[in-house]
Amino acid sequence: MSDTTTETQAAPDYRDTVFLPQTDFPMRAGLPQREPEWLARWERIGIYDRLRERAAGRAPFILHDGPPYANGNLHIGHALNKTIKDIVVRSHQMMGRDARYVPGWDCHGLPIEWKIEEKYRKAGQDKDAVDMVEFRQECRRFAEEWVDIQREEFKRLGVTGKWDAPYLTMDYHAEAVIAAEFMKLLMNGALYQGSKPVMWSPVEKTALAEAEVEYHDHTSHTIWVRFAVTGSAGIWATEKPASVVIWTTTPWTIPQNRAVAYNPDVAYGLYRVGAVAENATAKTGELLVLADALAESVRQAARIEDWQRVQDVAAADLEGLVLSHPLRGVEGGAGEWDYDVPMLPGEHVTEDAGTGFVHTAPSHGDDDYQLGLKHKLPMTYNVEPDGCYRADLPLFGGQAIIGPDGKEGPANVSVIKQLAWAGALLAKGKIKHSYPHSWRSKAPLIYRNTPQWFAAIDHALTDGMGEYGDTIRARALTSIDRLVKWWPQSGRNRIHSMVENRPDWVLSRQRAWGVPLTCFVKKGAKPADPDFLLRDQRVNDRIIAAFEKDGADVWYRAGFKDEVLAGIVAAEDYEQVMDVLDVWFDSGSTHAFVLRDRADGAPDGIADVYLEGTDQHRGWFQSSLLQACATKGRAPYRNVVTHGFTLDEKGMKMSKSLGNTIVPAEVIKQYGADILRLWVAQTDYTADQRIGPEILKGTADSYRRLRNTLRFILGNLAGFTEAERIDPAEMPELELEQWVLHRLAQIDRQLRKGYDSFDFQGVFQTVFQFATVDLSAFYFDIRKDALYCDAPDALRRRAVRTVLDLLFHRLVTWLAPILPFTMEDVWLSRFPSEEGSVHLQDFPATPTDWLNEPLARKWETIRRVRRVVTAALEIKRSDKVIGASLEAAPVVHVEEADELKALKSVDFADICITSDLSLTADPAPGEAFRLSEVPGIGVVFEPAEGEKCQRCWKILPDVGRHKHPGTCARCDAVLSER
Repeated sequence: MSDTTTETQAAPDYRDTVFLPQTDFPMRAGLPQREPEWLARWERIGIYDRLRERAAGRAPFILHDGPPYANGNLHIGHALNKTIKDIVVRSHQMMGRDARYVPGWDCHGLPIEWKIEEKYRKAGQDKDAVDMVEFRQECRRFAEEWVDIQREEFKRLGVTGKWDAPYLTMDYHAEAVIAAEFMKLLMNGALYQGSKPVMWSPVEKTALAEAEVEYHDHTSHTIWVRFAVTGSAGIWATEKPASVVIWTTTPWTIPQNRAVAYNPDVAYGLYRVGAVAENATAKTGELLVLADALAESVRQAARIEDWQRVQDVAAADLEGLVLSHPLRGVEGGAGEWDYDVPMLPGEHVTEDAGTGFVHTAPSHGDDDYQLGLKHKLPMTYNVEPDGCYRADLPLFGGQAIIGPDGKEGPANVSVIKQLAWAGALLAKGKIKHSYPHSWRSKAPLIYRNTPQWFAAIDHALTDGMGEYGDTIRARALTSIDRLVKWWPQSGRNRIHSMVENRPDWVLSRQRAWGVPLTCFVKKGAKPADPDFLLRDQRVNDRIIAAFEKDGADVWYRAGFKDEVLAGIVAAEDYEQVMDVLDVWFDSGSTHAFVLRDRADGAPDGIADVYLEGTDQHRGWFQSSLLQACATKGRAPYRNVVTHGFTLDEKGMKMSKSLGNTIVPAEVIKQYGADILRLWVAQTDYTADQRIGPEILKGTADSYRRLRNTLRFILGNLAGFTEAERIDPAEMPELELEQWVLHRLAQIDRQLRKGYDSFDFQGVFQTVFQFATVDLSAFYFDIRKDALYCDAPDALRRRAVRTVLDLLFHRLVTWLAPILPFTMEDVWLSRFPSEEGSVHLQDFPATPTDWLNEPLARKWETIRRVRRVVTAALEIKRSDKVIGASLEAAPVVHVEEADELKALKSVDFADICITSDLSLTADPAPGEAFRLSEVPGIGVVFEPAEGEKCQRCWKILPDVGRHKHPGTCARCDAVLSER
């Protein structure tokens, strides 16, 4: 045995001389238990208000909060939405803006009113017997309770904002402004009362706007009905009367029929029925007029076994043709339907389905209504607000179309039976199709003609704000194309199509809980009369002042009409409108009482961002757009960001019945809010996202890897002082550190661009890959030796610690918008302070001169070759030839001269974490290890020569030849300085 070996064996324990990481930052996060402590801390130090103080003088950045509805606990969609908003606000704050966030709630409307009505029903109370103001106060209290509950749930997600002063649409000032915004429509000519068919909910007894309608599969009755031709001129001089056949999925509308529409461009024919199947209602020899393209489908539905096409029916043959109503002369009809039905041309008639003829009930469909307007057809008023026929309608009086439980009433079947008895029913069936439902009650809807108040979308406004157009539609379309950026861009196409084709806005609701339509109509006047509506700004100002003082309830106070009209007009000449505004008008007006009126609003009343789910293209995005275009002349936002819906792990829609719902509170209880937030950051929110137990486990694993990276940085910065810092300019020979600085400058540029463009998935993936791949698996792995074993004042160790400090300040602030709790923990672990917070910091400025593309290309080459070396050593480790890479001294054969030069310019043994390494241009022998994806490189394994240093564990020839036993020259020198 050599003397050196004897000395090595006798070497002392040098573990206390190694500079191992020191930190109290725990490996296990314990987020569910610890996050509430940080929430309490932020509230104690007033973090949001302190940010406003710090940001004084900065350019404002306003994300205007779309108001959630105050009537239930939060679901996963709420968590996604509010977390994205919080990331936006926090990131723009840390990029140097004054990023204000005022949360808000939608408080009026049917869902709350419905809950109070349910309470009354259970108690056996009659809602109509309760004083209106008392009822509204109950609705207000209900909303207040849920605002408080939801506020705490949102705060638990780590969302920062002005929680102590949110906006509520039921605040007195908000109600006053909503009324004032409505009265701008009164004054600029947009408001009118019209009697036209609107989407009507028989269950809720109110009109609905398009945004309140959703479509579900529904099974409807289908009927083919004969309308007998009257007269016998021209081709109609036949031996048997002919019938025009219509097809409809709403039999209940037949009693309201006033015309039949045809398309002059469709080819029609006259068909004589031959043999028919048993029990068929078709009659041998009868003549039917049908579109040729649809005739075969009608023949099958009517169970006609054969027929003959007699002749063409031209548009000229149909023009001016008169038909009989199919219930004409029906027993018990009392003459109700004894009238002629005209044939009218209509472009809406197609050959897609049916018969090529469309039964027209102007009171129950928009196409029908438009045709009725054009040809002055009479309107019918047969259907009551509860979805029942009027009580005195012959045969069908009082029968329900849709019952109070949302199920089909007897009306359809009754109409079908009467048509059969009248001999008008040719065939019947059922069809499953997409059908409109109320998004609140989930009950089917009907089109119902009823007097309602509308905002005219195409009326030229008299407000002098015509820069972007004179009508609401023109201003909206101009805003969409010229004034707003859409993220993703597909949102522009979606809302443009909706606005381009939408009808007038139905503003009125026949309910109690909301802001009333604050207008008066002249008794005895008709809607077309110029003095029908009272337009007087003095009246408007009185209403606004009263609402500011006592809220919208004053509208229902006895004598209010007399008060506001006194001295201006005779109160007895006017009627007070008692409908309430569509709640979408409430939320659409928020730009006025939040962005315009609040001190922390937007200076120009225009938000930088509106951000909601993609369904809001027909909801809040559109109502805000239309409302602002009517009263402000343009869109109230500059950017619109949309996210998709949240599905389960299999891509299924979440529902309680399927048992696949993910409740935010339960995720937080198990993992913590930061894990939920990290899931948001990792997903492509612009599309539908998936979440479930396995996905959350994967998210938690990503979090753990990131936390370990930060813990390493913290541990190796213990005791770091400014005196130890060295300027990056002093690191020219330390190319690995220069490369890290280059990467920081690269990522800083990418990250700011990502946050600016709302690409949080891109931001997180960029930072995560850098932290776990570039740092943990590469840079940290290589520089552990310098950190643990170099002398404290060694240039290399000081450079590494300086870089770690630069990394710390960037990683922790870059990730703070996504992981606010964890980054606060990391920050305070290094900089403990009673008043400090990472959220009071900005993203550090990163010098652009750190960028060094030639150096980056060189290190790309070095890392590529390193992969071959580490892969070769991994095989030796797997084969138990070595236990660690420091036991190797491989020979690396490099064919390319430029690659060899790059490798020789650095300590490639250090880079590969080997004790020694040889580089050669000699051809690699046959046994050399190669990777096909890295051509020109061959690695031959050789064991390291010498003894193992008992301090740094490198195997070197000089170990044991120095003052300190069992050490290499570097470690001996470090020990000698102690």
